[in-house]
Amino acid sequence: MASTTKVPPQRQIAPDLTSDGQGLIASELRGRSRTTAVGVAQNALPAETGIWVAVAAISMTFASLISALIVRQGVAPDWLHFQLPRILYFNTAILLASSITLEISRRAFDHRPDFGREEWRDDEPAARAFPWLCATMALGLFFVLGQVMAWRELAAKGLFLSSSPSSSFFYVLTALHGLHLLGGVAGLAYVLYRLRPSAGLRQGAVLGVASVYWHFMDGLWVFLLVILAART
Repeated sequence: MASTTKVPPQRQIAPDLTSDGQGLIASELRGRSRTTAVGVAQNALPAETGIWVAVAAISMTFASLISALIVRQGVAPDWLHFQLPRILYFNTAILLASSITLEISRRAFDHRPDFGREEWRDDEPAARAFPWLCATMALGLFFVLGQVMAWRELAAKGLFLSSSPSSSFFYVLTALHGLHLLGGVAGLAYVLYRLRPSAGLRQGAVLGVASVYWHFMDGLWVFLLVILAART
């Protein structure tokens, strides 16, 4: 009879995840994080350049108008001084509050760099950032509505665009700023669309760029209010 030899079953070797395996996994995760950071930086660079160009252009536009206001006041015998509507100061508080809510939203996303994935759907800090961003947009719209109410108050007193040089500059400066702020609201709406989970994109840099524009419009309004209070 032929002898049969039993072959011992081969033992499966589990992958080593104790030391070297964990090191490889950690190294791979760090490599992915660096790749993500580089990709976000490359996408943010054109947007950041564009927003600073826009800020410079807007600054020059308002600087020209303010210079014209100062010169016109110095040579115009028909310059009419009037009291600014008090609602403008309330509007200023609204705009300052909108900068705070936007900064809360931006910082929440800064602490969650992978929010573009589906996994962040249940992440509480990231989920709280969306209401703050919506609140910023709502406050911006309330500010514009308040400006319209200020115009109506001046119109009720008989001050219109063509009433005097001072009222003309008031209407032009406030209306131009309001239009630019509405552009900022539209930009935030676009950011909100890009930041939705189904987009699958890491667009935290886009929110940062939008924040630069919004904070600039906030500071510009405070400066305009000081000029108008001193010159009209």
